[in-house]
Parts: sequence; structure tokens; C-alpha cells
Amino acid sequence: MDLHDIQLTKLSVATTVLFLIRVWPAAMNLVHKIHWEWFLGIAIISAWGPMKRFYS
Repeated sequence: MDLHDIQLTKLSVATTVLFLIRVWPAAMNLVHKIHWEWFLGIAIISAWGPMKRFYS
């Protein structure tokens, strides 16, 4: 896989998540019940490894 394939995979995952939240009301309710800091924490933790490898 090259960089373009990885970018397309990320885009497809993001749009699929947005689609599911839009068409499935239970998913939207779940997202609204979770505090925003949990999403930020998960984003930071999941980005830590790739960023560490990128800058080393």
C-alpha cells in the first residue's frame, strides 16, 4: 500500500462512520451521550504510535 491507498482508506472509514451516525439514530444518540474528551483522548492515544514512528 502506498500513501494514496492509506489516505483513501482513512477517507472511506470517516465517511462510513458519518453515514452510520446519520442513518442510524441509536448511533447518533450514543455519540451525543459520550463526553467529547473521550473522543479527544482516543484520538491522541491512537495517533501517538504513528507520530512517534514518523518523527523518529
